[in-house]
Amino acid sequence: MMRFPFGSPSAPTAAPRRGAADHRVLYQAASWCLQYPDDEVLARAALLRAALDEQPSSDAVLALGRFVDHLAATDPDDLRHSYVDVFDLSRRQTLYLTYWTHGDTRRRGAALAAIKQRYRDAGFLVDTRGELTDYLPMVLEFAARVDPDGGRELLVEYRPCLELIRLALADQTSAYADVLTAVCATLPGPSPADRASALAMRGEAETVEQVGLDAGDPRLMPLFTVAEMAATAPMGGRR
Repeated sequence: MMRFPFGSPSAPTAAPRRGAADHRVLYQAASWCLQYPDDEVLARAALLRAALDEQPSSDAVLALGRFVDHLAATDPDDLRHSYVDVFDLSRRQTLYLTYWTHGDTRRRGAALAAIKQRYRDAGFLVDTRGELTDYLPMVLEFAARVDPDGGRELLVEYRPCLELIRLALADQTSAYADVLTAVCATLPGPSPADRASALAMRGEAETVEQVGLDAGDPRLMPLFTVAEMAATAPMGGRR
């Protein structure tokens, strides 16, 4: 079962630019909202609502507020079943950002290592608890608690992935679409209206097209051994 925070800074970080700092509360709230809704997460619904009420009104705050209200008003069992259905049983809405850029290829390992190095450079001591370093709630916590500027740059870098997740969640009419809408609204420029436009934002079609390759495609080489996969698999056994 996931707990938060994922990690802690080992050393003071530089003061963030004001624009990045403005979104720290929203990024932390979004990080919690995208985690499995266990009792600890649900107990924070009132705190999340109060924190958002203190923020200046914006499209991002309004969208995230809708989800927090949904979190507070919905039966916990229904929330948990929904989370598993949306995020654990399908990769169409996966929260692992490098999957959207590299699929299950060896090239993904380098992307994961690059993110991990950015955490280390900022002094973010990460307790992954079985999660990969590209897990969106972890990236959001990094932006909220450790390095707002660096975290925002990471979100901008993976903006096409965030938009693809948002669009996939919207297609599923999932309440979680509001969380991705909120995060995307903090980033420069308008969100794309469709998947083709989101893919075009990246400008690297060859990389993106690796997502969704047939299981027998030789480019889909395993990243981990069986034992490593068992240790790092998404939390399908949630209670």
